[in-house]
Amino acid sequence: MASSKDSMKSPSKPRTPHTVSHQVINARRTESLDAPAIMQLVSETTQQTFGLVNVVNLIEKAVLAVTLSNENEEVMGHAAFFDYPNVPDVDPAHWEEWLNSACESKAACTPLNTLFMHYFVSKPEYSHGAAGEIIRTMFNAVPEIHFCFLCVPSNAYPEAALDELFKPMERLDDVQSSPGHVVFVCHRHEHVPVLHIRHASVEDHDDLTPIFNRQSDMLKMTYGDFFLAELIEAQDNNMHCLVAEVEGTAVGFMSICNDVNVHLLNECFELVPFHGLSKPHHDDHNIVHKLKKSRITSPLPQKQEERVSSAKSQDEDQVEDKEVKVTEGEKTDEQKSVDGDTVVTEGTAEESPTMVKPKLSEACMGDSTSSLHSAHSMPESAKSGGSQHREGSGRISKDSQLAASPKPFISEGLWRRELPEYHGKPNAFSIQLFIIDERYEMRSLDFLPKAFHLFPDKDFCIMTVPHLVPEFPLLQKFMRATPRCPSILNQELYIYSRAALLPDFKVRPATKADYSATERFVDSLDCANILTDLQKFNNARRDDDGREIQAFVCECQKQIVGIAVIRREEDIEYIRSHYNIEDFIYFSHHRRDEHAHLHHFAINPAFAQHSKFFLKEILRLGHKTCMYYPVFPGFADPELIKQHSLISAMNDMVPVRARRQIVYPVDNLRGNAPSDRVLKQHEQYALCHLNRKLTLEPKVVLNARIVVVGASDTGISLLETLAFCPHLRFNNMTLISPHGIPGSVLPPNPTREDIKASSMCYSQDEHTQAALSSWVNVVFGKMTAIDRKKKNVVVDKQTLVPYDHLILCTGQQYQIPSPNEANIEKFATSQEAPHGPDRWFRGTKPKNVFVVNDSIDAQVVLDYVDKDLPEQGKVVVYGNTLDAYCCVQTLITLGVSGDRIQMVQPPATEPTTCFNNETIEDAVQKKAMAENGVQVHSGYLLAQWNDGKGGDVVQKASFTSSTKPLTVECVAFFSYFKKRVDYEAFRAINDACLVYDGKLVIDAFFHTNDVSIRGAGTLIKFQRCYHADQWTHDNFNSKEVGISLANHLLSLFDPTLEVEAEPPKDLLNLIPMYQAPKVKSAILPGGYHYLHVEKPGLNIPLETKMAQNDYGREMITGSVGDKQDYFALHINQYKMVETITCLSKKPIDNSNLVQLYGLHERYLNDLVSRFDEHLIADLYSYFTEPWALAIFHDRFADFRDEIRELLVTRPSEDLEALEEKVRSLIDEDMQLVASQRKNLQDTFTDSGLKRSVETRLLSFLSYNYYHLPMYAKPGMV
Repeated sequence: MASSKDSMKSPSKPRTPHTVSHQVINARRTESLDAPAIMQLVSETTQQTFGLVNVVNLIEKAVLAVTLSNENEEVMGHAAFFDYPNVPDVDPAHWEEWLNSACESKAACTPLNTLFMHYFVSKPEYSHGAAGEIIRTMFNAVPEIHFCFLCVPSNAYPEAALDELFKPMERLDDVQSSPGHVVFVCHRHEHVPVLHIRHASVEDHDDLTPIFNRQSDMLKMTYGDFFLAELIEAQDNNMHCLVAEVEGTAVGFMSICNDVNVHLLNECFELVPFHGLSKPHHDDHNIVHKLKKSRITSPLPQKQEERVSSAKSQDEDQVEDKEVKVTEGEKTDEQKSVDGDTVVTEGTAEESPTMVKPKLSEACMGDSTSSLHSAHSMPESAKSGGSQHREGSGRISKDSQLAASPKPFISEGLWRRELPEYHGKPNAFSIQLFIIDERYEMRSLDFLPKAFHLFPDKDFCIMTVPHLVPEFPLLQKFMRATPRCPSILNQELYIYSRAALLPDFKVRPATKADYSATERFVDSLDCANILTDLQKFNNARRDDDGREIQAFVCECQKQIVGIAVIRREEDIEYIRSHYNIEDFIYFSHHRRDEHAHLHHFAINPAFAQHSKFFLKEILRLGHKTCMYYPVFPGFADPELIKQHSLISAMNDMVPVRARRQIVYPVDNLRGNAPSDRVLKQHEQYALCHLNRKLTLEPKVVLNARIVVVGASDTGISLLETLAFCPHLRFNNMTLISPHGIPGSVLPPNPTREDIKASSMCYSQDEHTQAALSSWVNVVFGKMTAIDRKKKNVVVDKQTLVPYDHLILCTGQQYQIPSPNEANIEKFATSQEAPHGPDRWFRGTKPKNVFVVNDSIDAQVVLDYVDKDLPEQGKVVVYGNTLDAYCCVQTLITLGVSGDRIQMVQPPATEPTTCFNNETIEDAVQKKAMAENGVQVHSGYLLAQWNDGKGGDVVQKASFTSSTKPLTVECVAFFSYFKKRVDYEAFRAINDACLVYDGKLVIDAFFHTNDVSIRGAGTLIKFQRCYHADQWTHDNFNSKEVGISLANHLLSLFDPTLEVEAEPPKDLLNLIPMYQAPKVKSAILPGGYHYLHVEKPGLNIPLETKMAQNDYGREMITGSVGDKQDYFALHINQYKMVETITCLSKKPIDNSNLVQLYGLHERYLNDLVSRFDEHLIADLYSYFTEPWALAIFHDRFADFRDEIRELLVTRPSEDLEALEEKVRSLIDEDMQLVASQRKNLQDTFTDSGLKRSVETRLLSFLSYNYYHLPMYAKPGMV
């Protein structure tokens, strides 16, 4: 059931059409789905040259596979390239020795500049053009490659098309190894030569002007027609202009200047790893070196005029002969804990600081952010790294709801941040203007050797670009600097080190002799476990338990500049069953010993451009094909966290979605349950992955600043969808939320989670498995203003967060209730109160008044009840929502006697209650609450606290109703009164002149009246022109709404999607409808477990629904209070499951039962007929029978889609699909007669559809057998 490999395409490189023999040919990356068409092209010559090859396995293992297709997507040619030769007796890890000993070569062939062709096929009539086009595509796709080798058996000879491209290499006379193969070579300079770079002259103006005009006319409009000639004439020692020349014509231009404001750049970006882009100076004050013991690494030895590549055709400009130093300041300060670090500065008691937590994937910059502040300036909670929640209590004090949160940061606008001081001269030059013809853009890096040659005293080249400019090929070779928060520079900064031009960058297995150099290298990483693992590798190559361990180092100029440690992945069955790794690989084509577990990875930032090459070499040298890296939460077992350093290569890997798991009735299955490797309880983690075919596939990097306000289910779903796009990387996603990303701060606590009802959009484990903190920056605080003109969000009235796209997903929350100030002494009613109940409370919150909107609020409540709640006195729960009932049950669970709890319910304002089921209401409110002694007062509104006398503690609460008032003396007050938009959010939206009509107003495509601002979730309502005032996103599944919004944003960023010429015009004024069900899960008074799943829609009383003619029927087993628990299924008129309601004293398998929604009853083993025949006494037991488990499988929906695809696909153009026949019969007469049904059944059988469906079913069960071993397969019975 492997999914299609759409993610394997290379969207950053457009499919440029090329004309070959009068056909338009597109070159693209090969997908596994191309395998059948490729096999059709295999000829006898192909087998003689390459042998018998498993094409799918070849595509799966190749580092680069290229397919040529025509306009009809017909495969015209294919080639697969590897980073080692296809010679059986040559070890992939040692091919360099074999090649040097077997053939004579005038140039140094290294893994960095060499690939091997392992396979080539094409249509015979297009073979010459196809081979040339594939070779050009390969050299363009991987600019570092200069040699491509072809190894063929000595009794064969390459076909004519390859013979034109590859020339035989001279064999050494004394060669002993592999005499049965002949090596051919193809050089880059013969197909895509390195560009010749020279100084620009005025005469180049005419060649360059058309290139400028094609890409932008802004410069011409700003500076006039001859700005380029004037710029070229203005060259001096501080500013140079370069051009790339092809056959006497200028095809590219670069203007460079050594006037760089490094002080401004240091204020705006984290530049400690690059020594602030300044020359070392004895007066430098760098706090990083004060916090950690400084070790100065020995400089790289002097190197005589190095070329960037060994290819003869390369440009003659050479890297400057000088000492290139890789100093301590250039090293990464990586972290052990996946919590990440936040910037800390001193604040005041009067003003709470705003906290910013950078995303973990910025680890390449290390903890340089936090290192900018001395230890004495950090509060104790910050010094401990926010470790309170790791050490077990999971407790938050009532004085600080964020005691366990990350370290605080306060805006530079309020407090001056301490920055490192650099006194040396600037050590960088900048690219001021760059342009190149699209045909040669993959060779953009050829400018840099000449540029560094012109500024021999500079070690860094920098470039700044606007946020909305996508990364072009030149930028892809630079390293992006991490912006400080806030940054006053509205640009992205990219850096390239002179050291990265050195050609002798090499990866090799570590040796004992490397230990001391590695110790110096990792000294600043604060991760001693790297050295421990390295010592184990040097001693035994294995752990104490026998697990294989491998260590590799990067070496340049004989100096260690990187290290990595991997182990064999022993939990691969667990990973396969719990994560969607088969979105990226065909699992069956990878041996068990080819899966690696990455523990440590560090590389000097000067060589960060080579990090993906480092990973590729680890796979080759380690004989691995797949690599996995787990991201554990901060509250995980400290031993697990210590085993993994926070790597600097997360951006080079892809995040893998976790899979929903079946809840198995293990006791019932006995020996037919899945293996222990699948079922075992494992510490939850997020997973990153890399395989061989991803190592040369670049991602589309997007720097647009996407700011999401509110950690609602909708906002989290949006961020998750964007973060998990495997071919895209969003560098600037930011979440603004008072308590950060849900599930990232506190360890799991069932009692804390039960204090609120769940929508089942996300669980604690799902938040952990997503690890959004790896990809999203978090600003802890509330949005207090929006500056639409400057595109800034103001957080807590002090911090500016700039945006390009602002998403408002604040939702609605329970608010501190505002008393209506009715005079209770005069027995005033609610109608006579001077104020309504919907006012925002603007006073000081009393200490013993609580609202619970998230886990942080819930933890505060748990701590208060545990520590500070008096043993005597009443507790008021104010509200009639499902959460209010959950609160009552949680208080009872925590030991609060039921007779102390007073539940005060306001008058109903909705057409339905929170249960919308009289049976449930009677069981919970009239029976369970009464049995526990909880008193319920209905129809009351809060009138006063403490008789209107104020105070910071509520001792008495007064309420009004339509008749008599109510007064309750209390020691705690829990408010679950109506959810509303937060007051600060309302003020920010309203003051920004965004249309607000009770809620934020949007159109059907999420747009507000500002094109840069979108809204979603319960915060919004639709424009009145839709005439759908009752419909909001509150009527739908919040997670599905977030995914829909993310897809709208992806249409702006994803180059693989079709770009709409203009925003769609909704001429029909229809609002979007969603399909996912609305789910509510809770633990209610009496210990009842409650689950309700329903079709998204308006709140309509159940009695009204049941009175409709097309309602369908209900199927109920059990009743409340009996030994058999209550289970109700609503089957609609189409025999589909539309509503599920469960109330049970036993825990409910919620995740299983939710999957029943939307299924036809025939999928459920003929549910209706069995129920009518009284064969089903208990629906709970019925759905725990082994036959039902496949229905709960996470890929069952995909299987249903495959079956539907069979039924809607025409067998041939002149024959109707089965679905079309059914539709035509239904259109004639809504009721099918017996003869018509018989005809359809015969067609289903005779056409082969029945056999196809059965085959797909068996394939589904077989492919997922590790989850579904309870099903018999053919041959077993």
